[in-house]
Amino acid sequence: MNTPPISKLARSPDSAQIEWQTQPGFLPYPEAVTAMEARVADIQNGAADELVWLVEHPPLYTSGTSARIEDLLEPERFPVFETGRGGQYTYHGPGQRVAYAMLDLRERGQDLRAYVRGLEAWVIDALAQFGVKGEQRDGRVGIWVAHADGREDKIAAIGVRVRSWITYHGISINVAPDLDHFSGIVPCGIGETGLGVTSLKALGVEANLEDVDHVLKRSFVTIFG
Repeated sequence: MNTPPISKLARSPDSAQIEWQTQPGFLPYPEAVTAMEARVADIQNGAADELVWLVEHPPLYTSGTSARIEDLLEPERFPVFETGRGGQYTYHGPGQRVAYAMLDLRERGQDLRAYVRGLEAWVIDALAQFGVKGEQRDGRVGIWVAHADGREDKIAAIGVRVRSWITYHGISINVAPDLDHFSGIVPCGIGETGLGVTSLKALGVEANLEDVDHVLKRSFVTIFG
């Protein structure tokens, strides 16, 4: 697999600090999108620093720009929100950590493919700190866990939108969600035999959102500075 270099994603040491916010409670999805778009505009205009926003949503499905209506299996189960991020249908809900990254790619090489690889590397490094081997797969966005019987399960999703080289949306990691909630969609186009979804809890890892936040912050520095 030819992967673009991600080392250039780090900003210079004298750049402004990246702000981290942890949102309490369950954040309604429309409020998240409105806040992200406002922050993107402020970053573009130099009025705000870059931001990584850690949130948890109530149960919902989001529809990316490549979503197919036939992949929405239970349209009445949870609210469905159309969004401008890339990808297909994704579930968000309790027990899943969503990290929205609003970064200035004008300062990080203006390479969207390298940025997506950086997000993948960020998740992989974080999962490794829990003893979980996350892997990339050609043609399948996100991070996967391979099992001895040949099955592969998705543990993290990635969806990105960029406006004037400022990123938003980001990643989601299944910490301890109700995995049955994914059955209302074909998540991110997973329709092949032997593919599914998993979580840290399902893999036997006892971790909460705060534990995941800690390793995400530490791993972020490795990739993005």
